[in-house]
Amino acid sequence: MTPEFIVGFASETIKVVLLISAPMLGLGLAVGLIISIFQSVTQIQEMTLTFVPKIVVVMLALLFFAPWMMETLLDFTRRILQEFPMYVR
Repeated sequence: MTPEFIVGFASETIKVVLLISAPMLGLGLAVGLIISIFQSVTQIQEMTLTFVPKIVVVMLALLFFAPWMMETLLDFTRRILQEFPMYVR
């Protein structure tokens, strides 16, 4: 294994992780921003108001995107296992 191979493999792994986590993080960020704007406008400074909607949205996003996330992870794992003989050399 060359250093270039290891760097390429690590970068591909990081790309897959970011791609899979992006829907939940993006929706959580959007809901957090909307709630922050709502809190600023109404001057309600309740801490639990930020957590509960974000948790609900992230869980709903996880349920909605779970098939796509699983397919992406399975494709990545299949590719790793198919190319395993090249890694051992």
